[in-house]
Amino acid sequence: MPGSYFPRWRLIRELVPGTVMAPDERLPWPKTAAMGLQHVVAMFGSTVLAPLLMGFDPNVAILMSGVGSLIFFLFVGGRVPSYLGSSFAFIGGVIAVTGYSGAGPNPNIGVALGGIIACGAVYALIGVLVWAANARAGGGGARWIEALMPPVVTGAVVIVIGLNLAPIAAKGAMGASGFDASMAIVTILCVGAIAVRAKGMLQRLLILAGLIAACVIYAVCANVLGLGKPMDFAAVAAAPWLGLPHFAAPVFSAPALGLIVPVAIILVAENLGHIKAVSAMTGQDLDRYLGRAFVGDGVATMLSGAVGGTGVTTYAENIGVMAVTRIYSTLVFVVAALIAVLLGFSPKFGALIQTIPAPVLGGMSVVVFGLIAIAGARIWIVNRVDFTDNRNLITAAVTLVLGAGDFTVNLGGFALGGIGTATFGAIILYALLRPAR
Repeated sequence: MPGSYFPRWRLIRELVPGTVMAPDERLPWPKTAAMGLQHVVAMFGSTVLAPLLMGFDPNVAILMSGVGSLIFFLFVGGRVPSYLGSSFAFIGGVIAVTGYSGAGPNPNIGVALGGIIACGAVYALIGVLVWAANARAGGGGARWIEALMPPVVTGAVVIVIGLNLAPIAAKGAMGASGFDASMAIVTILCVGAIAVRAKGMLQRLLILAGLIAACVIYAVCANVLGLGKPMDFAAVAAAPWLGLPHFAAPVFSAPALGLIVPVAIILVAENLGHIKAVSAMTGQDLDRYLGRAFVGDGVATMLSGAVGGTGVTTYAENIGVMAVTRIYSTLVFVVAALIAVLLGFSPKFGALIQTIPAPVLGGMSVVVFGLIAIAGARIWIVNRVDFTDNRNLITAAVTLVLGAGDFTVNLGGFALGGIGTATFGAIILYALLRPAR
């Protein structure tokens, strides 16, 4: 129906090979459900790993990823296909403000949640500005963001997130013994082998598949051969199938805001890139929904932080699934979100996740944090950033050192950590180094 908020999804009973299913089309419900389950599998590894690295309850993270995806669906009117999962961009700031040591639940989760809510609010405010600009300009309202954060800036900031986390990853991988360090290396090799040797969907699920493979090897070495601390499944057996996850309340702290709020810039860059990628793959101009997408993601992040969940972001893993299947129906993500909500209300599922050994998580941290840094470098390569241009060269160089060195600026009772300093420093420096005309 022309002018309606939600599309009228046209039923396509069989997808012709080589064709693309548009966001406003759908498969029969059994096939839609199967595709939704596939998207849950795609997001699962990263959405669970991020809260574990920050000491958050994975059940809450999974639950709020589903709720957040539904919120996003509502704000974009069911016209932009996307799944919202746990964002890794928050890890550095969360660990810094909570002093999390990497073992079990995070005892200072409240201050992190306050920062996540504030970050979501800033993100949503940016979305409102873009939404209003789009309404006035009839689309193209995000050009000021692209001018403020060109690829040299966004690439540098994404690299900084990975580099800033490198010491944490290295410490987790070393563990407390030679066996722990060995198992971290085995975990890295498992992920690497799947990334290089596997084909098709298994290769796209390298985080999840590598995690499972490493846990199996650890169980054989520790539980069977007695080489390390055995995996204990008693809590899994005792946990009920259905129940409420462990919600947590936020606490607002100025230092935490200074470290976590700048992550909003990263979320904007991620969402912008994802929507442009889906636009290119579907042949549809989705830029007109960019402001609404920012607001939806920001509100979802605020709600997640309000109950003890991680900040959320649009997931590249699910965009990869869409690229392979060529199915962009937004109803698929409604099904995926509902499945995630059901998983979030299963304490047995949460107990199973908590059995993952610390050395395996340490090895995964090395891989994931490294991949974050490389993702930033890929932004430079894909956008052909010219480093013979001294403006780009100086902006990138200063940003990397500020972030990797965790350069902190104290502004009275407000502290801006390495990632925040690097983020705002990159934006300001690039603007100041504008060549004279």
